[in-house]
Amino acid sequence: MSDPADMRPLVWERGVLRLLDQTRLPEVERWVSAGSVEAVADAIRIMQVRGAPAIGIAAAAGMAIAARTALEQGQPVDAALDQAARTLGQTRPTAVNLHWAIERARRVGLGAPDAATAVDWLDRLVERLLDQQWAADRALSELGSALLPFGARVLTHCNTGALATGAYGTALGVIRTAHEQGKVAMVYVDESRPRLQGARLTVWELTRLGVPHTLIPDAAAAALMARGEVDAVVVGADRIAANGDVANKIGTYAVALAARSHGIPFYVAAPVSTLDPDTPDGASIPIEERSPDEVRVVDGIAITVPDAPVWNPAFDVTPAELVTAIITEHGVLEPPYDEAIRRAVAAVAE
Repeated sequence: MSDPADMRPLVWERGVLRLLDQTRLPEVERWVSAGSVEAVADAIRIMQVRGAPAIGIAAAAGMAIAARTALEQGQPVDAALDQAARTLGQTRPTAVNLHWAIERARRVGLGAPDAATAVDWLDRLVERLLDQQWAADRALSELGSALLPFGARVLTHCNTGALATGAYGTALGVIRTAHEQGKVAMVYVDESRPRLQGARLTVWELTRLGVPHTLIPDAAAAALMARGEVDAVVVGADRIAANGDVANKIGTYAVALAARSHGIPFYVAAPVSTLDPDTPDGASIPIEERSPDEVRVVDGIAITVPDAPVWNPAFDVTPAELVTAIITEHGVLEPPYDEAIRRAVAAVAE
């Protein structure tokens, strides 16, 4: 990853998924290899790979590994794929890309005439998903950049760059493109507690890209808007329901409320694969809850009373009425979102 313009943190080597360990950034750039379904599932679960599009690609790689392992061991590929789908599908429930990619890989593998062909088709699927994600990210980034004014001061939440998609980035891709076009004056980065993806990952990416940025505490976002320092908010998504409700990193809802209060556009950038027409609204989206120790402990140091009760949802839901527009690779969706999402998903299916 020496070239900041081509940061690709996922590398598929037909049977082994190599990934940049995001739990070690920014201190250490450490690559790990996952050559089994269990290793891929662990990498997703402990967030060595994270971000809805990236974990979808990783899950597809896990399915390809399952087929290859079954072929090498003389086991039925269909049974291996079914078991891998269950294992991978239980890792992180909120991001729809994970389940979309698993099902797509399962259909490809089960549709093959024999085991060797299934392995080959699944290898090619992973490669195709990586290429498609790059193309989707670039397309939506161009569309999103067009929405930002010159001299834009943009606030973003969590991490939505190459690390989150395995390609160019969604919300951070919009910012990258706008920066390349000379439109970005400043990017304000929420630290994104409790895992600090903004502080650890987004700042790391923006530093490598040479984009001007300022890290702020999550609690400072509304005050910054009140000072007139923010022209637009751009965030990503882990799942967008049929009515336009958006599940994203915890704290996104508060940012959206503040943006609405101060008359600031709130944009969501996500590929069409993040749209979920089968989930009617945000209340129907399963919200992952993670370990209390993510809140109790920072860098191995306890910051509260031992065993303090903790509620640690990884995501929240921003109601559709707070979203100015949803930026996808196939166009910018505007309210009413139910019809816009239905058309976008149908267009891709054709």
